[in-house]
Amino acid sequence: MPASSKPCTGVVIVAAGSGTRLGAGVPKAFVELGGETLLAHALRGLTGLPGEVAVAIAVPAADAPRRQLAESLITTELAMLGERLVHASCVDGGKTRSESVAAALTTLPDHCDVVLVHDAARALTPATLVAAVAGAVRATGHGIVPALPVVDTLKQVDASGRVLDTADREVLRAVQTPQGFPAAQLRTAYAAAGAEATDDAGTFAAAGGIVEVIAGDDRAFKVTTPADLARAERAVQLSKGGGASRASAHGGTSAHGGASAYEVELRVGIGTDVHAFDDTSPCWLAGLHFPGERGLSGHSDGDAAAHALVDALLGAAGLGDIGSRFGVDDPRYANASGETFLIATRDMLADAGFRIRNASVQVICQRPRFGDRRLEAGEVLSAAIGAPVSVSATTSDRLGFTGREEGVFAVATALVERAP
Repeated sequence: MPASSKPCTGVVIVAAGSGTRLGAGVPKAFVELGGETLLAHALRGLTGLPGEVAVAIAVPAADAPRRQLAESLITTELAMLGERLVHASCVDGGKTRSESVAAALTTLPDHCDVVLVHDAARALTPATLVAAVAGAVRATGHGIVPALPVVDTLKQVDASGRVLDTADREVLRAVQTPQGFPAAQLRTAYAAAGAEATDDAGTFAAAGGIVEVIAGDDRAFKVTTPADLARAERAVQLSKGGGASRASAHGGTSAHGGASAYEVELRVGIGTDVHAFDDTSPCWLAGLHFPGERGLSGHSDGDAAAHALVDALLGAAGLGDIGSRFGVDDPRYANASGETFLIATRDMLADAGFRIRNASVQVICQRPRFGDRRLEAGEVLSAAIGAPVSVSATTSDRLGFTGREEGVFAVATALVERAP
């Protein structure tokens, strides 16, 4: 398939493990979950990726039936990608996970700018998380891993079982997949890899790469033991019987997709913001700088798009609004960027027990020419809140204050969830 100048996300699916601890008698990725293989569920989670997609699956070596099944699943589960699927292949996995990833990497097209490495065993990972990881890599240029806070107290023990120390769980995270990286840097890291790392982020960091975390998802748990498989089965059954207002399994009919072994409360918020032009300020909108354009007035950087998104998130969680949380009397936020507000809002929601599922922002203005950079804006905003943000732009047909080029108006919606 021909190379393209469009962004292309390469995805390595690790599906070569034997699944000894699961004890199902077949390679783990091919164990059935709700009448379908774990691999089928995992592939379905890729369909929310934007732009071009290339997929390489590491399957059990010298296992022709499983390879044929994997190839057929690519055709069925990724059909909705259409021409955006620019490459699909299966390779023999190695003796270790790293060997499997390295083998699959070699088959991905050179024009992939981002590579995600994903475990088929994390079959119910929601498509929104997959897209968020890819977006965060493009926005930062760093390695990105989804992670959850550690809730259990962790003890360090010796060989006899005696407790030596208690770990500070505030600085610990339980990481998940997919893990995303700039493609060229990941290839270099694997080419130079020595000792087997526990995950791809370890290999990337050992080669000097910077790795950051974004909010993970409870649904991205790894099926390792029979108890894990039973949990996943419950999640799938819940999705088949639940309504659209409650959490459902990955690929189900809920408002947010994904999978959960418990019900969650979904909330929607709406936010708006408007800022007048100010000739003395730089122009920042949706986290992007527009050189040569008139700036927006305000106590901070006047980023109407970011501020509307803040209000949508706070409103969805019932946590007030941007005025009550980031007042103009607070000197900490003088000239603060829109990203600063968004990151602080994301943390507020997390502290209150909410997880951001997705958001949408529309910018209404004659200037700056925002539509040409809306995809870039979406990546910046997605990285800031740790969840997918779609961005659109329109004008008011020269009507009203935006039509007179007096300022910018933005409206945002956000979907968040909280477990009961």
